Amino acid sequence: MALYLLFESSSGYALFHAQGLDEIGQNTEAVRNSVADLNRFGKVVQLTAFQPFESAIDGLNQCNSVSEGLMTDELRSFLELNLPKVKEGKKSKFSLGVAEPKLGSHISETTKIPCQSGEFVLELLRGVRLHFDKFIKDLKSGDLEKAQLGLAHSYSRAKVKFNVNRVDNMVIQAIFLLDTLDKDINSFSMRVREWYSWHFPELVKIVNDNYLYARVAKLIEDKSKLSEEHIPALTEILGDEDKAKEVVEAGKASMGQDLTPVDLINVQLFAQRVMDLAEYRKNLYDYLVTKMNDIAPNLASLIGEVVGARLISHAGSLTNLAKCPSSTLQILGAEKALFRALKTRGNTPKYGLIFHSSFIGRASSKNKGRMARYLANKCSIASRIDCFSERGSTVFGEKLREQVEERLEFYDKGVAPRKNIDVMKSAIESTQNKDTEMEEVEPEEASAKKSKKKKSKTEDAPAAATNGDASEDGKSEKKKKKEKRKKEQEADEEDGKTNGVNEQDGTAKKKKKKSKDEAATNETTKKKKKKKSQE
Repeated sequence: MALYLLFESSSGYALFHAQGLDEIGQNTEAVRNSVADLNRFGKVVQLTAFQPFESAIDGLNQCNSVSEGLMTDELRSFLELNLPKVKEGKKSKFSLGVAEPKLGSHISETTKIPCQSGEFVLELLRGVRLHFDKFIKDLKSGDLEKAQLGLAHSYSRAKVKFNVNRVDNMVIQAIFLLDTLDKDINSFSMRVREWYSWHFPELVKIVNDNYLYARVAKLIEDKSKLSEEHIPALTEILGDEDKAKEVVEAGKASMGQDLTPVDLINVQLFAQRVMDLAEYRKNLYDYLVTKMNDIAPNLASLIGEVVGARLISHAGSLTNLAKCPSSTLQILGAEKALFRALKTRGNTPKYGLIFHSSFIGRASSKNKGRMARYLANKCSIASRIDCFSERGSTVFGEKLREQVEERLEFYDKGVAPRKNIDVMKSAIESTQNKDTEMEEVEPEEASAKKSKKKKSKTEDAPAAATNGDASEDGKSEKKKKKEKRKKEQEADEEDGKTNGVNEQDGTAKKKKKKSKDEAATNETTKKKKKKKSQE
């Protein structure tokens, strides 16, 4: 049986015919020995056809399809043109060697060309790859390397490019930055306290918050200039007038040393930097909340945005978190304690990052482990819903949160919680109702737009109608007046007629009376004749 080899290079498709395989045999070691020698390998494998790619974009598309195990139209036409045709109902006298088994199965399904892929074929293709530039005569030195480099760059760029749907990377970066900002703000604010305490040591005991301390230090600057005029500004910062007065009184009797203007300027600049960092931290937290509500709304509504983001970042992505079982999710973040316990054969940890949730803090010491296990179960459900659902909604997260609350009440008071099936059914019904409402709202919006247009037309129409009614009334009045005038004119004409005309009218009346009398006499004669005939 003849063997053909399909080689997908960076410059195009190549088809090779392997001859004299009986001499080498199907032994892979013999093939490996013959691959290095071009004279020996060139007698066995010969080039039959080569089809270059039209452009770099075409090469990238072909590379993507081959990596996915799909046969393109160009590859199909290339194989049908250069391979011997297979007659229906007969076995083929050749086979096609392919490096990718998926691609071979797809080719055999669509074109019914028998394909094979094994160690023997791979060794032959390795020799083809090694001596490919010598098989094709038109290729110059360095052309193949350039094509390989360009295709590798474009292929890797297409694979690594940012996917809009996978925005959980932004959440991972945001939560890492939030944690580092918390550490930096704490260390910087402690430095501000120590630095400014040389000048005003009593302020540390009055103002405990780091951000407020930096703002107060920025406002006061020199303690010797403190007066009652600063009380309203201090009350705005501290929110308490008594504290503001206490700061002013402490500034008057302070035991701190005086600082030079240059030192005070540096302290003020550093305090301003700490304030800017604190404000940026607030903005970053708002950004993280919005992102979590877009990516994992159910997980955020169940356990909170920060804890949910920490779980996603620790797992690596939302899909990895969804793949984790609830037992793994329960101890995420406590890997060191887990392996230490396994090593020393001690008690394994009950919770990891989940411990930062408010539910475990509210549970009693006896029920913390139970609560962590139950919460991890619900978190795994919420993460899977967020990862694999098409539309994001917080319905399931809210229902799961209600279940956790009910479980807390069950542990504390003994109130029996609802069954999971009933809760999930109610959640599905609420989501279906929301979908129907959304579907109804869309046509309503379209109808509202149409109704607005109709209203604008109808608003003009009633005005026109009212004007038309008034005009009709005016026309009817005019018609009545015209009819009255016509009647008056006719009456005047009748009065103004001559006597001859009146006589003519009289004679006409007489003629009419005569005709009536004649008709009556004729009828009486007819009746008499009928009576005689009957007699």
